[in-house]
Amino acid sequence: MPTHAVTDDTFEAEVVNADLPVVVDFWAEWCGPCKQIGPALEEISEELAGKVKIVKVNVDESSAYAARLGVRGIPALFLFKDGEVVSNQTGAAPKAALKNWIETSV
Repeated sequence: MPTHAVTDDTFEAEVVNADLPVVVDFWAEWCGPCKQIGPALEEISEELAGKVKIVKVNVDESSAYAARLGVRGIPALFLFKDGEVVSNQTGAAPKAALKNWIETSV
């Protein structure tokens, strides 16, 4: 399952009320580190399909939840489970580290 975009309008349905754990990637088009981890998140999304969902929120277009969660730097990754944040991290990381973080958090 590839990653897909979530907006302020769809965040509740796609993330908070999701049946699976959800990794939310807060990012922006101008952010170099965000672009750096993008392909890794796509691969991880495919590899963990059915176990976790990975979505992306462009903070330039949808900033309400980023503000609510206190996002101050991007990329910012938040892992939601049963509608609650169970883990988060900020900044770029190698694919192996991202996948390990996700697997140990769900």
